[in-house]
Amino acid sequence: MTFAQAVTDRTRRLDTRLCVGLDPRLEAYRDLDHLRAHTLDVLEATAPYAACIKPQLAFYEAAGLPGLAVLQEVCAAARTLGLPVLLDGKRGDIGSTAQAYAQGWLGGDHAGSALTVNPFLGFETLTPFVETARAHGGAVFVLVKTSNPGQADLQGHGVSERVADEVTRLNAQEDGEYASVGAVVGATHPQDLAAFRARLPRALLLLPGLGAQGAGAAGLAPAFDAGGTGALASASRGVQYARGLEVAASVAAAQGFRDELNRALA
Repeated sequence: MTFAQAVTDRTRRLDTRLCVGLDPRLEAYRDLDHLRAHTLDVLEATAPYAACIKPQLAFYEAAGLPGLAVLQEVCAAARTLGLPVLLDGKRGDIGSTAQAYAQGWLGGDHAGSALTVNPFLGFETLTPFVETARAHGGAVFVLVKTSNPGQADLQGHGVSERVADEVTRLNAQEDGEYASVGAVVGATHPQDLAAFRARLPRALLLLPGLGAQGAGAAGLAPAFDAGGTGALASASRGVQYARGLEVAASVAAAQGFRDELNRALA
């Protein structure tokens, strides 16, 4: 299955729209072995409540080459559990550099099935990412309207809408229920979700900001299609560090977010 098919299948089979973010912070652990063990424990324990996982590359890169080895192990464990992997790297560049990023993060043992990408160097810079994702049955999630307050500096005034229209144009080249080009639209903008859902009819929407960034599940229903598919709400700190390093608390948080999202769609 493609990434879009796998995520949609898990949503329907397990009745979950939750994307569990894995953002292991070095300062929270005794050492890298402790970070590795806890992150893998959280991954395995929360898997039944997740439609996919989203490792944030920065936290693995911060630990150098050993951190990237942990990332590779996290991706392998997720695949064993049947969990699609969406890497949050927000990569974007021109020409051969974009191609190298695409090759590195959308193909190979350490790569995910999907990657967040930054379109603000121009739409042509998306081409290597989209082509590589399609070749591997993966996906890219293009930044459209991010969850941080400062996004308004560049993403207002119709810019987000222009990016959304480019995503829709790219997806028109594909068949199937959901295409390989998704869109990042922050859960912190519930008032905008209906408009973006209508503007992005065949895109999976990634909705970051659930939990620690202050977004709640109650306002997210407009991002979903009939039947509760088409979007993934992401929680990271609110799951991995729900109560310190208690894995049981991470499980309870993941289950709670899943249930809140389901109630919002009821």
